[in-house]
Amino acid sequence: MDAFYASAELLRYPQLKGLPVIIGGGRRAEDEALKARYGDRLDAIPPEAFPQLKDYVGRGVITTATYPARAFGVGSAMGMMKAAKLCPQAILLPVDFARYRHFSRQFKAIITAMAPQMEDRGVDEVYIDFTHVEGGQDDHGRSLALRMQAAIHAATGLTCSVGVAPNKQLAKMASEFNKPNGVSIVLESDLQTMIWPLACRKINGVGPKADAKLQALGIHTLGDLAAKDLPWLVEHFGRSYGAWLHASSWGRDNRPVVTESEPVSMSRETTFDRDLHAVRDKAELGAIFTELCQMVAADLQRKGYVGRTIGIKLRYPDFRIATRDHSLPLYTQDAAAIRHAAGQCLKRAPLDQRLRLLGVRVGGLLPLEQALAQGLVGDGQAMRQAQNRLGVAEQKADPYTLPLFDDLD
Repeated sequence: MDAFYASAELLRYPQLKGLPVIIGGGRRAEDEALKARYGDRLDAIPPEAFPQLKDYVGRGVITTATYPARAFGVGSAMGMMKAAKLCPQAILLPVDFARYRHFSRQFKAIITAMAPQMEDRGVDEVYIDFTHVEGGQDDHGRSLALRMQAAIHAATGLTCSVGVAPNKQLAKMASEFNKPNGVSIVLESDLQTMIWPLACRKINGVGPKADAKLQALGIHTLGDLAAKDLPWLVEHFGRSYGAWLHASSWGRDNRPVVTESEPVSMSRETTFDRDLHAVRDKAELGAIFTELCQMVAADLQRKGYVGRTIGIKLRYPDFRIATRDHSLPLYTQDAAAIRHAAGQCLKRAPLDQRLRLLGVRVGGLLPLEQALAQGLVGDGQAMRQAQNRLGVAEQKADPYTLPLFDDLD
């Protein structure tokens, strides 16, 4: 989908079309004031009444931006304070994940109605295999892609860009060629003319460190990469990654479109606007910690999963990260049980520094029905009883850990 979050916002704020708009962070006092003043008349809010990025103070990051904002060098995951220096006049809107998930379900339902073999790659991206879809091969797939685009736009008002290619790797690259609302076709015969001139970073899987090493070795384009033989790449990048680089530069990717896959874990985390102290900000941290546990529990319940490995993630002001895990005797999706186990993790984590980020994760997932059939599901009380039967002791606090939040009972 094209600038998905931003485009979803422009549907309710059409007066902002053509303007640089940033989406990031939660609702702020300015947003609540606009809501109170204009109510449901969102399209009546004058552009100059919206908060601007130049006035933002905090450490939030950009979730997405409209194309006019991107023209200033602003992009996803960039700190908003940094973005404010590049595009101070950008309008700042809060993230509304419920709205984006609604549109996500809509466009995916349209796609699966036309081409059922779809791999879900997140809220705004999918892979589709239309090898056996009636008419799917007409005009190398362009006709079906255009019909999908039209159906999605008619139902949601949103646009998407489609890349059609023999495999997932090339299709991903092709989808970036003609944004927004474009269709790009890459055939095997197009490798030298359309793919090899591209920078190596255009391959999904070549990160900054790998790209820096490639650049240092004189490899700047995919054509340069394809010119290196396999043994040379293995020597410099290792057996697995070197072989993958070689195959990718030649447009080879045998991964199938996976229509169903089980999640490995579910998590929630938040970055604070200011560093929080484990003692002085105890009440605020406690409320956030409990809310994260409740949100993860709600995610599990909504998607029909239970888990038995509870973990926490802490990030400090110097960007160091600490993680701790705690395994339960039973599977759960109970907020109190998750909160109690996460509290056990917290007792083993160093809290002698302020915190920049706090996260809660539930792993080792099973479908709820499967776990129920095996009698492996428990709430907070059942978990404590099982621990007592097994002689599992509560975790003792790390000597460097400051007392934090009381566990839920």
